[in-house]
Amino acid sequence: MFYQPLMMDALADYRDAQYVIFGVPFDRTSSYRAGSRHAPDAMRKASENFESYNHFFGIDLAELPIHDAGNLEIYANVEDTLRDLYYDVREIVKDEKIPIMMGGEHSLSLSCIKACAKDTEDIGVVVLDAHLDFRDEFEGEKYSHACVSRHIIEEVTDNYVSIGVRSGPLEEWKLAKEKGIRYYTPEDVLETGPEDIVRETMEYMDTEKIYLSIDMDALDPAYAPGLGTPEPFGLQSMQVRDLIRGFAPYAIGFDVVEISPLFDNGQTAILGAKLLREFIAAHAYNNRGSK
Repeated sequence: MFYQPLMMDALADYRDAQYVIFGVPFDRTSSYRAGSRHAPDAMRKASENFESYNHFFGIDLAELPIHDAGNLEIYANVEDTLRDLYYDVREIVKDEKIPIMMGGEHSLSLSCIKACAKDTEDIGVVVLDAHLDFRDEFEGEKYSHACVSRHIIEEVTDNYVSIGVRSGPLEEWKLAKEKGIRYYTPEDVLETGPEDIVRETMEYMDTEKIYLSIDMDALDPAYAPGLGTPEPFGLQSMQVRDLIRGFAPYAIGFDVVEISPLFDNGQTAILGAKLLREFIAAHAYNNRGSK
């Protein structure tokens, strides 16, 4: 019998769930180290290591309405995958649930953000990422993972902030300056601190609804070596945890992307799964009684 792993403590039926986890095992536009298609199940396997009780928030994840919908269908090309992913996430959003995606590559975030933004005019997007991702196209692919932030800004909203950014060609840095795009480098996070970064970002966005996307290469490879495009001098794991804790109360959608489990011994999938669970605990703690 084929074994389909599920995220530990995702015990609720879809009908009763507030949080719907799903995997999208797609990495066809990966440009350096492919393998993020293996990440959803690697994160599920990693979750078996964790206790359900979150001591910081005093919340037991096994008692929260969490559902794992499994891995969604993908196609040979990114356009078809993005199209169907949008409609799948729209159903979750229309059912008033929080979509939580496990990528897969970062190009996938665009459809999730579009699906969450459909019903609100004032959504903000916070992306933790090592790269600017402002290219118009990359290696002949318009919707490459290396272009995702540009498409978010042009196709969804320019109410956008990137955190952890430290890599991109000169043209992308110039574009960020010309368009007045707000970003924080790892040095900014170290100097200012995650709590104040969250406060400044939410004041800048002036909205109570955000989508939070975690490209795991925002982290330094010392913490997350199993990545598609690792970039040294990145964020620390506890900084990312604290950023997630700060942004989670405002999030109407969340994803963790760009883990390539083939390139380490499981530590990046373990960290990604832990950050995902931290998001759920933080969101649930700060939104008790709202549903």
